[in-house]
Amino acid sequence: MAGPSHHPTPTRPDDLYASPPPWDIGRPQPAFLALAGRGALTGRVLDVGCGTGEHVLMCAGLGLDATGVDLAATALRIAADKARERGRTARFLRHDARRLADLGESFDTVLDCGLFHIFDGADRAAFVAGLRCVLPPGGRYFMLCISDREPRDWGPHRITRDDITTAFARGWRVDSIEPGTIDITLDPGGVRAWLAALTRS
Repeated sequence: MAGPSHHPTPTRPDDLYASPPPWDIGRPQPAFLALAGRGALTGRVLDVGCGTGEHVLMCAGLGLDATGVDLAATALRIAADKARERGRTARFLRHDARRLADLGESFDTVLDCGLFHIFDGADRAAFVAGLRCVLPPGGRYFMLCISDREPRDWGPHRITRDDITTAFARGWRVDSIEPGTIDITLDPGGVRAWLAALTRS
């Protein structure tokens, strides 16, 4: 995830993890834990922008085939170390989420905590096109992103409901867009977010 930070603007993905970033909370986001508790996460799971792997490891702990992709090699090394320490079988790949089709794989569920909101324009379109390539019809995409309800002015793009429905207007069913929270280490109240659930049609 890329989000609020007091660090200088990074020039490389690994710079985000030179010290623990605010979104690296050492546990899954409550919104995704709730999805797991409802049995919404099924089959082969891909976490895009997985960071240090908490959601991948959560899914692996449920017995799911879980893969995480990120561009930050430092974060992926931390994720792999966590997997070994916890005895979880999970896969972590250094890969650009704007080129998901290059994975040549299919997944049943895609998780996204804080990636969609860093993209705009052509990057956002490429990301959504890649999601369509890796999710077959009926596949689910669950996304947490910073919303336009968040009053503070740091961090990435603020996302509106219309941003989500416009990006996924063709080839998707928008199941729900609900107010949510992204927990961060800087503020116990977290960041205001949207939790979106979409199905590939």
